[in-house]
Formats: sequence, C-alpha cells, structure tokens
Amino acid sequence: MEAYKEKNAEKGSSRMERGKETDKRPFVSAVVTAAGASTRMGGTCKQLMLLRGMPVLARTLVALQQVPDIQEIVIVAREEEIPSFRRLCREHQIDKVSAIVPGGATRQQSAALGFAHISDEAQYVAVHDGARPLVRPERVEEAISAAVKTGVATLAVPVKDTIKLADRAGQVQSTPDRRFLWSIQTPQVFSRPLYRKALDQAEREHRDYTDDCQLAEGIGAAVQLVPGDYDNIKITTPEDLRVAEEWLSQREGQSGMKGRDHKMRIGHGYDVHRLVEGRPLIVGGVAIPFDKGLLGHSDADVLAHAVSDALLGAAGLGDIGGMFPDDDPATLGADSLELLRQVTARLSRDGWHPVNIDATVIAQSPKMKPYISAMRDRLADACGIEADAVNVKATTEESLGFTGAGEGMAAHAVCLIERC
Repeated sequence: MEAYKEKNAEKGSSRMERGKETDKRPFVSAVVTAAGASTRMGGTCKQLMLLRGMPVLARTLVALQQVPDIQEIVIVAREEEIPSFRRLCREHQIDKVSAIVPGGATRQQSAALGFAHISDEAQYVAVHDGARPLVRPERVEEAISAAVKTGVATLAVPVKDTIKLADRAGQVQSTPDRRFLWSIQTPQVFSRPLYRKALDQAEREHRDYTDDCQLAEGIGAAVQLVPGDYDNIKITTPEDLRVAEEWLSQREGQSGMKGRDHKMRIGHGYDVHRLVEGRPLIVGGVAIPFDKGLLGHSDADVLAHAVSDALLGAAGLGDIGGMFPDDDPATLGADSLELLRQVTARLSRDGWHPVNIDATVIAQSPKMKPYISAMRDRLADACGIEADAVNVKATTEESLGFTGAGEGMAAHAVCLIERC
C-alpha cells in the first residue's frame, strides 16, 4: 500500500495544485468502499466481475474520474484484492487514485479508514459504493453542489412500491406513506468537519451504521436528498449484474452509439522480428528456451504485438508503433503483455472490448506446440476475456523465406471487438 501511495504522490501533488488554481471549485476526495466479502456472489469479488467487457470497479472509477470536482480517489479494499485493484487502475489509467487501503470489518469502519487517508487539502468527502458502476458523473456533481450548500447530501430516488413495516414474525404493522419514502444511493457527500464529527460521535456511542447518512443524522444534521437515477443500482447478486447489463444496453441505444458505429468490428495485425543471439525468446508472454531471441525495443513479443495491432486497427486507433513509439525510453525492454493490457484499456475508454482472437505464429524453430496453451491463457488475461476466446496456431514456411531460414519470426492476428 505504501509503495502505491508513493508512486502516486507526484500525481496527487499536481492534482492539489490544480485544485488551488480553481478557487471556485471545492476540493473533493472520493472514498470508494470495495472491501465487502461478496457473499451473495458466492465469494467471487464482484468489483472484478466483467460488466459488458469491463470490470465493475473500473466502470465506477471511470465515472468518478470524469467529475471535475473530485481531485482524488481513495479505494478501500480487502487486503488480498489490493494487488488486483492496483493493476486495474493501471490498465484503465485511473490516475486520480491516490491510495488503496485495507478495509475494516464493517462498511462504517472501511469508510473511516478511507477517510483517514484523504488529502489534507480535501474540503468534502464523497463516499461511494465500488459496486455502483452506473452512476452518472453529472449526478455526482449535483450531489456535491448540494453538499456545498447544506453540508451533507446524497443521491436518492423516490420509492415506487408500497412499503410495509412488519414484525419479526412477518406480520404487517403499518404502511408508511409512499410519498415520503426514498431509496438512498451513493455517492453521499459530506463537508469534512461534519463527517469527522459524525464518525467521532458514532465511535463514542459504539454505533455502527450501514449508511453514511445515518452518521450525519446521528449528530442532528439535515441530509439533503438529490434526485438520482433508478439505474444507479448496487450490484450485490448475479441478478443485479444482469440488470446492470440491460441498463447499459439501453444507455447505448439512447446515446445513439449503435447508430453511430457498427456494434462489432474486425481487425487484423501483423508483426515480424529478427532472431539474434543474446536475447530471451518471448512469444505470447511465454519465455521459450532457445539459443536466440527476438530483437526489438521492448521484449519483442511478436505475437502480443500482432494482437495489439489487430485490436487497435479494429477500433480505428492506429497501430502499436503509434501508441508506443520505438524511441520512447519508457517502453525500453517493456513487457509486451503489459502493453497489450494498455491497448485493451484504451479500447475500453472508447466503449470497445475484445470478443475473440485468432492468431498464427510463423517460425521454423523452436516448436511452439508445447507453449500454445500458456500463450492462450496469458493473452486472454491481458485482454480481459476467457481463454477459450483466444486461439493460437503455429506453422513453419517449409524452410522458405526469412522465417524458414531461421532469421526471424512473424505473427498474424485477427480479432473481433464489440461495443460494450
């Protein structure tokens, strides 16, 4: 965790400077709670589940990153999931994340731990569920504006169903007037002093709330409700994930995305590298024992490069040389699978995700067959798809041409991508 914070310290400082330059804008720190056990998902981390090709938490963070008033994001996570969340932030270029910290036993404890790591510059804190990926940036702005005026505000929607209060035996006791009932969402936004006071009082009174607004209510603060959207659901069950996918599909239709672009596209990539002595041979992310390796600015993984080119071409984003120039010191000796992850993240920002990949490695030697299964697994992992959606073949050119003479290797890749 400390290493992650140090790595992001410079970026955090620049964000603080931007905050100082805009006196009219409040400095808001977002605390994203993502430390739950996902028990209703069978123990599978729901934040890492794919929602139309993109992890749930990534969609949440992308939405928050688009909010100008949010200067930093602190993620609260289960200890064992912190490495995965770090990688997710890198792959999706979430540069407002300043820290990822271990959570507590309850939501309130986790929110408090996140609050303890926000910037000294922060004037307001916006607490948001990591599993609410469909929140709209403009609604977050509206909640922040309301909190600036009142001290505390939350997104909420009017209840549509009739609600009954029942006893423990399941017997109806009363029927509240639906006109005054609201379903509370997140983010919930607080002035920093108010939230600090509310946390302190709850701790003194040994109270543990499931909703941050209850903290404010506990010190007598009036919580302002800000109309939200019914599709800003919290994903807690497999059914919720399916509902969220349908909401996303509807959003695409409303935005005209389907009319603007074909829903699916095909791309082709080709790459070639010379074989030389003194270099490791990396193909499809797999180190292969051989007396020569491929020459290049990065690790020269010919297969990963062909796949990257296919994806970028399908999305109309140029090629790998344009995204990662071969004279850039930052990519000298780079892991090409990491570059492929960045390519996949770049596609995600434009709404695309890979559907399947079919690739062919052309090499006289060594034999690729023993390593193909591992190549498929590693390429699939880098692209965020299942291994059965990746096919890798290998062939020789019957001793013809430069590959047949053992002077180099080549690779072709074809991919299908889809709007997500």
